[in-house]
This record gives sequence, structure tokens and C-alpha cells, in this order.
Amino acid sequence: METVSRAGVQEEGAGSPGLSAPPAASAVPGMPPEARRTVDGYLMAAFPWYGLDDAFTGPRWLLEVGASADGTVEHGATGHGDEPSLRSEVDAEARERQRFAVVVTVAGRPLRDSADGTGLLEATSASSAAWLAGSGLLSCTWPSKMERALRQDWLDQQTALAWELADDLDGPGWSQLSLPVDGVPATFHYRESEYGWVLAGSAGDGVHVGAYGRGMSAYGLGFSVIKDISSYG
Repeated sequence: METVSRAGVQEEGAGSPGLSAPPAASAVPGMPPEARRTVDGYLMAAFPWYGLDDAFTGPRWLLEVGASADGTVEHGATGHGDEPSLRSEVDAEARERQRFAVVVTVAGRPLRDSADGTGLLEATSASSAAWLAGSGLLSCTWPSKMERALRQDWLDQQTALAWELADDLDGPGWSQLSLPVDGVPATFHYRESEYGWVLAGSAGDGVHVGAYGRGMSAYGLGFSVIKDISSYG
């Protein structure tokens, strides 16, 4: 996957269920926002963005959007609460105290030709949202006490596991959780791990919604369309 800097847009390579094969772990969408992203990429999307509903009154911030090779925005994420950080000056205990929830929005896409015309891209689904949410959680979870030489191996292994889990939402690794989306109850696939939680489902307007977080319970969350994306940041 190639990351580009224009308007905070991340260009998709071969990467996730309904998007492509697993991307390099260090470039997964949803990586911690060490630098604020601009709103420009979000404004280029032809689909609505989702975030936590008005019951959440804490900080809101942007991550980045992912686009296909032709520049079409395919997905993105919005953050709520503390911004997770992997910087060395943030110690392990401080990371454990971070409370955040990140909401991933994925455009609903049918089976389609790839931008370069050399193959087909699978239709996007809740599995696409689950993959992006799972890889996003991993991107802010690197074990700081692990030797640097082993961290990438650990992340590659965990990313492969997140891929397998996302591809089997009806498997034993997931339970079901009902949460409101624009005030209407919706069923999500949900799982917890020692690193946090991940959930994924589909919204009524044709987009797929995923989320991941730590320190904030998923059970009390609600999602809604973001009326003004520029209010994030």
C-alpha cells in the first residue's frame, strides 16, 4: 500500500476484505493520528461519514481517508476521546489509561473492476469494516516492552489474525451486539481482546460501519451520520 500526502488521503494498494489483500502492517488505515489530518479528503467522499452520536460529549478528531488508485474515497475513520499515541515519551501506563473509540466508515461497493483494469475487487461488506477496525486497533497497540526487532513480526502475525477473523464474522470469534444507528437498533458483530474491542456492521444507507476502542465500553455507544465533518479536529 502506498501512502500519499494529498489532502490527508491514503491511497489503497492490495488490502482488505472487499478492498484488497492485507496491506503492510505499518500502513494500515486507522493508524494513530500523531499529526492532525485535514478535512479535505473527507469532503471528497460521495457517502456519509459516521461517528458517535450526541450522547458523546468529549473531543472529536480526524484520522485519514483511504482512496482507490483513481482517487475515489473508499473509507475513513473519525476518533473520539483521547488520541492514542505510540510515541516513546508516552509510557505504557499512560497508554493503558487512554480512553478512545474510533469509528470506521466504508463505502458500499459492488463487485467491480480494479482501477487499472487488471482484475476484480470484491464487494465491500461488514467484513471490510471489521478488517479496517481490527487493523486500526493493532496500529495503536504495539507492545512497548517488546524488543524492536520482534515488534514487526508480532504486528504481522496479529494483522494476519485480524484478517482471518474479519473474513469469518459468523464464526466463534464474534458475538452479536445491538447498538443504535441514527436512533434505530442495528446488529453488530463484536469481539474483545486484551488490546481492546472491535465491532462491525452495516448502516441503512448502504455504508458499512466498524469501530474499535479501549477504555470506553462499546455497550453504551450509539452511532449517527456526521452532519458537519469539519466539526472534527
